[in-house]
Amino acid sequence: MLRNNLLFAGMFSVLLATSACGAVTGTSNSSAQSAGSARAGVEASSGAGHNDTSARVGASQAAATAKVKAAEAATTKKAAAGKATAETSTAAAPKPVAVLPASSSERIVKTAYTTAYTWYDNTPAGSATISHPVLHKTAGGAGTYSDPITIAVGHSLATGKDVLDFPAGTRIYLPDVRRYFIVEDTCGDGSRPQAGPCHQGVNADGTNSTIWIDMWIGGQSVSASGADKCASKVTDVHTAVFNPASNYAVAPGAGVIHDGKCDAGYGDALMKK
Repeated sequence: MLRNNLLFAGMFSVLLATSACGAVTGTSNSSAQSAGSARAGVEASSGAGHNDTSARVGASQAAATAKVKAAEAATTKKAAAGKATAETSTAAAPKPVAVLPASSSERIVKTAYTTAYTWYDNTPAGSATISHPVLHKTAGGAGTYSDPITIAVGHSLATGKDVLDFPAGTRIYLPDVRRYFIVEDTCGDGSRPQAGPCHQGVNADGTNSTIWIDMWIGGQSVSASGADKCASKVTDVHTAVFNPASNYAVAPGAGVIHDGKCDAGYGDALMKK
């Protein structure tokens, strides 16, 4: 079900936008998500060996042998010329078009407005209900590539169907928290979520943002105020990597809030393992 999201930030006022993370009736799941360069080359080698004619052979035999050698030399020269032509033709032939690697689909957005929702302000409150489960039945995840954390994105009901801004199952990497996420929830309440800031995502709170994404940070292990403080800490414009490679650095610990602390503030530099 949809929920209202309380967004906090040290540098921003209390956000007026809403966020949704819950089961949407009548919606269905969908997933959106090699190779290397090709090389052409020609390598050839050739060689011919001949036994010397004995000095003892007669003049006629020597002449015949010389004639044979001359014929062999002509044949060898002709073959070499044909081979050179073939090599030139092969070298001039166009190379196969290289198949782009999977990582070419990676898209880095440096103007993503990131916010967070918790166990306390989900809908219903005190739950981890999500609208588009893919890997998890409820909001969760450790933050690794294989177990990304649930994240909510804007959506629209303008067509009469619930359409997510990014397909369910899309992976996103956020370097500021050094964790992977997966689209499994909706951000934006009411009958017209397309009119809300989560769907619009442009210039949120005057930040010049281009998109808005809302990460699940849980918070069951801390107080409501502690969860709110962590939500405030991650609220800002940050870099987000869509369809990321699997080798970005991941901070230890399961989830953004773990072991009683808010694990964020790593910055926007992209670090590889």
